[in-house]
Amino acid sequence: MTSYDIRKTQISVETIWHERGPRLAQPLRVGTALAIIRNPFAGRYEPDLMAFQAELRELGRTLAAELVHALGGNDKIEAYGKGMIVGEDGELEHAAVWHEAGGWAMREILGQPKAIVPAAKTVGGIGTRLMVPLGHIEAAYVRSHFSTAEMTIWDGPRRDEIAFGLVMATGGRPHARIGGLAASDISVHDGQR
Repeated sequence: MTSYDIRKTQISVETIWHERGPRLAQPLRVGTALAIIRNPFAGRYEPDLMAFQAELRELGRTLAAELVHALGGNDKIEAYGKGMIVGEDGELEHAAVWHEAGGWAMREILGQPKAIVPAAKTVGGIGTRLMVPLGHIEAAYVRSHFSTAEMTIWDGPRRDEIAFGLVMATGGRPHARIGGLAASDISVHDGQR
């Protein structure tokens, strides 16, 4: 038995062929997976959120597995991030539980990549649009993979809900050309370079 109730989930995949430059041989695919849950702490202060965070690991596993499947498998994923939107009767700390639960789940399914999982969180109402940062899964300094994915759902989160989301991409920005560490040059394997 969990302390949360899922109202709905959503998987969304964008297929990008170009950004006004040459057409890509293989399109970039950017996906979001999110769940809208009832916030068990809406309208009140809860001093201990650790049990809630632990329970959310299963939700993270489910969303991560569905998103990887939608994008074509583990070997296709090059970038990731996570996002959270807390409805107005909650607090930002209710979103922070997803840092461990969502990030841990993505790392588990992707074979323990080293780079930090970028994140964005906010408090907002129905239809809030959150731009979630993306970064390369193995090295944070790979500039070509600095990007964003939009996380939104038309009817959530409601005042007493939380939207937890994961984002993944099959590559970096189309036509990336600003230098920096290339994905093919990752050599230190420390999560940075």
